[in-house]
Amino acid sequence: MIFFRHIIDASVKCLAELGCPSIYSRRRAVRAPLTFATVFLSFLLVGCGAARPAKYYQLTVPKEAAADPPGDPLPVTILMGPIMSSHLYREDRIVYSSSGEDMGTYEYQRWAEPPTEMIQDVLLRTLRSSGRYRAVYAQRSSTRGDFLLRGHLYDFKEVSGSPMSARLSLELELRDTKTGTAVWTHFYNHDESVSGKDVSAVVTALNRNVQRATNEFSASLNQYFSAHPPASPPSPPQ
Repeated sequence: MIFFRHIIDASVKCLAELGCPSIYSRRRAVRAPLTFATVFLSFLLVGCGAARPAKYYQLTVPKEAAADPPGDPLPVTILMGPIMSSHLYREDRIVYSSSGEDMGTYEYQRWAEPPTEMIQDVLLRTLRSSGRYRAVYAQRSSTRGDFLLRGHLYDFKEVSGSPMSARLSLELELRDTKTGTAVWTHFYNHDESVSGKDVSAVVTALNRNVQRATNEFSASLNQYFSAHPPASPPSPPQ
């Protein structure tokens, strides 16, 4: 009990040094009950200062998506399923690593959304805006689709070194919803060079990497459907 009383006395004195002398004088006159909550609050107030604001980043959709040649869309509906990954990429913190196995996250530099969700949204919007397919929806919608597109994110991080790079490792899979068979897979792995030493430069490189991967996935899907054209639905009777 005496130990905690000394802690509170020291904490209140520190508050006085921070500009709260009335608190210190009042502490001398009235002794509050000694509880763990009081001790914790004292330390919290002493350590409280101007909080450093967090900075948030987001990914962008490739501009090439709107430059596809016009034509009749393929008679297929694609459902964009989830992108699985470790918990590191299902949270909003930006991940960094060295050349070894150790990894960490930045405290005040964060994504606007978890990387798995942002990449899923970029892919969905890119395929939808391409005009190549009858429709593209998120799997959580009630719409039934002909194909399910889903993936696994292995890496999405800063890699220290000389030079520093932004690594993206992502695999996508397309399944026929009628048969449940995987008809197409594509693995992307690329280290994008970082032009700078701060986190914003890493984010810019990761964004370029995602755009590069999205264009590559889109082109590979287009090649698959060109080689395996889906059958058009039968025309209604006259």
